[in-house]
Amino acid sequence: MKRIYIESLGCAKNQVDSEILLSYAIENGYERTEDARDADVIVVNTCGFIESAKKESIDTFFSLHEANPSARIILAGCLAERYGNDMDLEEADAIFGNRDLSLFPEVLEGREKLLLPDYPDPDRERDDRKVLLNYPGSAYLKISEGCNHRCSYCAIPVIRGSLRSRPMDKIIAEAKRLIAEGIYEINIVAQDLGAYGTDDGGPSRFTELMDKLSSLEGDFVLRMLYIHPDTFPEGLMELCRERKKILPYFDIPFQHADPVVLRAMRRTGNPEIYLSLIERIRTALPDAVIRTTLMLGFPGEDRAAFDTLLAFVRDARFDWMGSFLYSREEDTPAYDMRGEKEHKKAQKTAALWQKELEALQEEITAERLERFVGKEYTVLIEENVEGEDLAIGRIYAEAPDVDGLTVVMGRGMKPGDRVRAGITRTRGVDLEGVLID
Repeated sequence: MKRIYIESLGCAKNQVDSEILLSYAIENGYERTEDARDADVIVVNTCGFIESAKKESIDTFFSLHEANPSARIILAGCLAERYGNDMDLEEADAIFGNRDLSLFPEVLEGREKLLLPDYPDPDRERDDRKVLLNYPGSAYLKISEGCNHRCSYCAIPVIRGSLRSRPMDKIIAEAKRLIAEGIYEINIVAQDLGAYGTDDGGPSRFTELMDKLSSLEGDFVLRMLYIHPDTFPEGLMELCRERKKILPYFDIPFQHADPVVLRAMRRTGNPEIYLSLIERIRTALPDAVIRTTLMLGFPGEDRAAFDTLLAFVRDARFDWMGSFLYSREEDTPAYDMRGEKEHKKAQKTAALWQKELEALQEEITAERLERFVGKEYTVLIEENVEGEDLAIGRIYAEAPDVDGLTVVMGRGMKPGDRVRAGITRTRGVDLEGVLID
């Protein structure tokens, strides 16, 4: 039997795509291997969102090719979709885009060298996966593709196109399959969850979707990832308060707080509007956890704008925050706002500001974590530590891959278990607890 190895880079949506590619491979007689050196075919499912992600994708491609030069190697995903027509990559046996994944067998078997199809009809898209790449008990569920916001810095519409909401009945059917397979944590993902259903010109249907998903039978929880602050859905907080299956976890990428910078980004907020949203969430849901992402170095950001951002972070008291430097991406409106020489100079300044911002957030996160100490929570175990009487997992306040973890002292735990633990202390950005029988 032929063996296939896949390296999935970038966001959760890329991981879902990788799981679908593996499903097609398995149906075509392949066996998955977790060691690229044993593979007959290597797939690098790339990210092309910002410059650092593109560099990581190319470096990974050449590293895997060097590790196993005899294997066929396929460059897939966002980088392939964005630059496939212009790539002169002799080492690649095939280049495959990220839209109609049903055509992957043609590339897998060598019938196509370059294949960049458009999206198929939504009813024809595959939604069953034979392989899940998350830790046991957790899975991603994608509800839409693409984006209509058109933020001036963002290449997602260039890569993944305009918003395309998946049919609600297909999403619900997929959720039922995941629940039946024993998945406890279903992570709902999209470029913007709040925009679900608006591609037909109507209002958001995200709250309606969450209502139906949270009404399904079974032992599971729903985690919402990525809600654009300008389109936060009406009624969502009230539904979260009513339905305990919906975790009070909100990933809201504010990107910045200075009004001038936000307008240049083609976003509509300001500190007052954003702080009001945060306050409403925490008033309605006292146990709410809020994560955000912030961008530094965007054209027009000066020290005064950065100070506005710092003040916003102090006032917002985010539980979790990620930050990244603006990447000058061709085919985006912001690309021509400044030249490359000026951009590199601005990035050096922004990198210093990023350290200042992250130092502030570390203090805030440490303070916010203290509220969990002395309480009991369900922990989804991800891994046990060999030779130690402890395991590592996550409580509801910790999303996969991006937040801190919970260390549980005790015996007999294995990945995928759900255990009750009493939180005894914080350890940096992690929690520590004791297993409760």
